[in-house]
Amino acid sequence: MLVDYGFTEEQKMLRDLCRQIAEEKIRPVSRELDEKEEFPWDIIKVMAQSDLFALCIPEAYGGIGGNLMDLVIATEEISRVDGGVATCYAASYLGMFPILLYGTEEQKKKYLPDIASGKKLAAFGLTEPEAGSDASAVKTSAKKQGDKYILNGTKHFITNGGDAEVYTIIAVTNKAKGPRGISAFILEKGQDGFTFGKKEEKLGIRASSTGELVFNDVEVSKDNLLGGKEGLGFIATMKTFDQSRPGVAAQAVGIAQGALELATAYAHTRIQFGKPITSFQGIQWMLADMATKVEAARSLVYAAAAMVDRGVKDVGGASAMAKLYASDIAMEVTTDAVQIYGGYGYMRDYPVEKFMRDAKITQIYEGTNQIQKNIIALNLIKKYTK
Repeated sequence: MLVDYGFTEEQKMLRDLCRQIAEEKIRPVSRELDEKEEFPWDIIKVMAQSDLFALCIPEAYGGIGGNLMDLVIATEEISRVDGGVATCYAASYLGMFPILLYGTEEQKKKYLPDIASGKKLAAFGLTEPEAGSDASAVKTSAKKQGDKYILNGTKHFITNGGDAEVYTIIAVTNKAKGPRGISAFILEKGQDGFTFGKKEEKLGIRASSTGELVFNDVEVSKDNLLGGKEGLGFIATMKTFDQSRPGVAAQAVGIAQGALELATAYAHTRIQFGKPITSFQGIQWMLADMATKVEAARSLVYAAAAMVDRGVKDVGGASAMAKLYASDIAMEVTTDAVQIYGGYGYMRDYPVEKFMRDAKITQIYEGTNQIQKNIIALNLIKKYTK
């Protein structure tokens, strides 16, 4: 990065640690993980040993008491080398955030320590065939029977699906109440009736598992109703996304930064007409535009994370802006990086094509960029309309 963001010494140490893990443990196996679509368990263990899963979790629940900025820094550095591995990592926080934000004290004490230690990964189960951008359209049902609930339905496109041990699941408890009738439940892998369906084959982030969750009369204790009461599912989802979208944006920035570095290094060694192509103004301007846009995206991401850490009440608009802009820039910068590589950029012998494939999903998951524009516009209208 060309801009000094005033990191603390602790943040610099975290950045350097994540960069070391990315360079020494991830980069040598990145292509193999992508080709085999293999979940990176060995790397996950290294991250766990380095306390990277404990960043945003309070010390009282086994964490190290860090904040969202720490998670953003870590996610960006890992994504700079491999967006798929970063997805495996950050998705556990996505599954954890609802418990941290809305869980009862008993639920936090039961689940957060194992997530913080990396002993168990988490996942968030919202998306269904008819409920993606429209989070209120979930069909998975949870019917109360005495002191338990019976869950039925299917979730798809779930990151860490099948590999995670702890799942926060969004389900309808009272259809007549609309969004207020949506609740959240904490499930564990191995429960009777809770199985896994199709594992998706994807364009990018292929080291990350994306799977189907199937619920067939799954009995869930009332103790696993998030927050101990019905109706928290929709608000928990929205508030979780406010916290997690800066992480997706950080992933996009990392992917863009990695592609920029590869393109700059390649352009300096690529000889055409007897000169490195970095001597040509056309290439220089491309690199300058790429670098400027990456820094602009990074600034939005850090600003949104800082707002969350300061306890700003309404961060939805800022989180949406960060996710929208950073993911669009990731797609643009990785495409330009392939262009700078020329024909070689299109070949799998070179790493830059993977960055382009990995970038695309950041415009789609955790709310498509069209949804982000809706959120931004609604926040704008609310603020400036009396």
